[in-house]
Amino acid sequence: MRKAKLHHIGIAARDARKALEFYESGLGVTEIHWEEVPSQKVRLAGIRFGGTTLEILEPTSPDSPIARFLEKKAEGLHHLCFEVGDLEATLERLCALGYDLIDRVPREGAGNTRIAFVHPKSTGNRRIFWRIQRLTPEMRGISGHL
Repeated sequence: MRKAKLHHIGIAARDARKALEFYESGLGVTEIHWEEVPSQKVRLAGIRFGGTTLEILEPTSPDSPIARFLEKKAEGLHHLCFEVGDLEATLERLCALGYDLIDRVPREGAGNTRIAFVHPKSTGNRRIFWRIQRLTPEMRGISGHL
């Protein structure tokens, strides 16, 4: 089993363009990767800072998971995403260890990834969702991928 590595930080926002103003005007970010994930009812803007990526998540529907999060919480930190080598085996291990999984079966994520979420209450942090993902082989070589 290889160690998981931090892939990106997800930030929930009602308006991604407005949230990006700080990064563009304040920090000089010019390269932004936009993507819509219809199955998740979300539009995202990805920004790279050296080895770290921020993913600004905007709901595209009032019944999306991000819209529900924004109703219950507030704009701001939504998830930490860790990349793993074998997503299915990681989910099996977490389940066996008693962690509450939102996704027992991986689902489609941005950039042709497979993702799954761990419920925040089972990780000791009630605010942050833990997202784990596996990049598909074809995505590893694309520099624009988050």
